[in-house]
Amino acid sequence: MTTSTAPQAPHSPLVHLIDDDDAVRDSLALLIGTVGLRVQGWADPLAFVRDFDRTGIGAIVLDVRMPGISGLSVLDTLVAQGVDQPVVMLTGHGTVDMCRRAFKAGAAEFLEKPVNDEQLLEALQSAVRRHVRSRARSQADQAARSRHAQLSEREREVLAFIVEGLTNKEIARTLDLSPRTVETHRANLFAKLACDSLAQLIRQYATLVDGPDAR
Repeated sequence: MTTSTAPQAPHSPLVHLIDDDDAVRDSLALLIGTVGLRVQGWADPLAFVRDFDRTGIGAIVLDVRMPGISGLSVLDTLVAQGVDQPVVMLTGHGTVDMCRRAFKAGAAEFLEKPVNDEQLLEALQSAVRRHVRSRARSQADQAARSRHAQLSEREREVLAFIVEGLTNKEIARTLDLSPRTVETHRANLFAKLACDSLAQLIRQYATLVDGPDAR
């Protein structure tokens, strides 16, 4: 296992590079480092699966043909374990079936060796940007769920009616409350859910109820 020594911040994106060929691994590590990405090299794919930091931001570059276990099998293991770092597959002996299987398993990109430098860097930078956005959305969703969990039962009822488009007076009649009480609940909802607009409140509620695809 090797790690780049470039002076990037320790929490900057990290690319895990898994290839049993030392020369290829070192060459690709130098290339990837030219765009400011940290690189951690792994000669043993099983050691990588066992030891790599799943919480980090970045991407994975994975050779297909390695002794002991294929890159496709490693990809299947990562997917089964819920690893969210995007995976770029590399192979010197690619086939249409292999490419199809890799994408079906969730690979972000499938490139043939000798890999085009610009193509690899573009694929990695795009993958890292997507991962950063994905993690940010995940953290925002988790924060929203935490805030939603703090609502009272009455506030949840009022929220559901607001999302349905009912006015304060209509909600008051439905719940047998005074309009002023509904106004208070409404103000508390915006404060507790950290929403600045009705559209933001509705979007957050839709995400909580229907999942991220509701964005």
